[in-house]
Amino acid sequence: MAAGPPLDGRVALVTGASRRVGIGAAVVRRLGDLGAAVLAHGWTPHDAEMPWGTDAGGPDAVLADLRGEGRRVEAVELDLATPEAPRRLVETAVERLGRLDIVVAAHARSSTGTLDEVDAAELDRSFAVNARAGVLLAQALTAVHDGRPGGRLVLFTSGQHLGPMPGELAYALSKAALHGITPTLSAQLAPRGITVNTVNPGPTDTGYADAATHAAVARAMPSGRWGTPEDAARLVGFLCTDEAAWVTGQVIDSTGGFRG
Repeated sequence: MAAGPPLDGRVALVTGASRRVGIGAAVVRRLGDLGAAVLAHGWTPHDAEMPWGTDAGGPDAVLADLRGEGRRVEAVELDLATPEAPRRLVETAVERLGRLDIVVAAHARSSTGTLDEVDAAELDRSFAVNARAGVLLAQALTAVHDGRPGGRLVLFTSGQHLGPMPGELAYALSKAALHGITPTLSAQLAPRGITVNTVNPGPTDTGYADAATHAAVARAMPSGRWGTPEDAARLVGFLCTDEAAWVTGQVIDSTGGFRG
């Protein structure tokens, strides 16, 4: 009898999946292709505030794309800046899909501003969405996970540990917190059957860069190209399978060799 897909029967929650060209959406598709049922989270008001804007087709088009190829995907919109949102997301995944094995926190609050420009309000907002929500998602996952094999938490950091990001101070600070807490979370969740890893995907082409920036970054990449959302999703998919059961507490720079 042929074995099923590696994540057959497992349930995942993926945050930050509100744009078809984004990393979160690519992760949903990857985990779905590996057999998982997925609750895809998004928060389109944040996209609307950003230069790249919301997905042109709206949430319905995003969900239709994620459900392609027979994937089992549900969707929910929730503002992770609110303290109760991570717990509500986890509870929604259990209510709609029966259990929860995997959480991939691919969401982020994008923020610009130098040391001279940043204010307390933006520092607080970035920390709440990028750092606090990740830890509260971990807490909520432990409350519903029963210790069976396959528990996974995957966080996302940025390149702040490889080079300075002076124009994105609040963002870099909040992402550095996730980087730093990874070993501690992994130690606390290991006895509960959950691995914890954090991914730095490097410069990833999700449609936010103008032509000049796109060309400059491509020239700086050893391979001459940006990373794609699918590059990040393949790594996340591996980390969520049984093949990665011994990998935990790691911050993985999957950047195509980019170091700056």
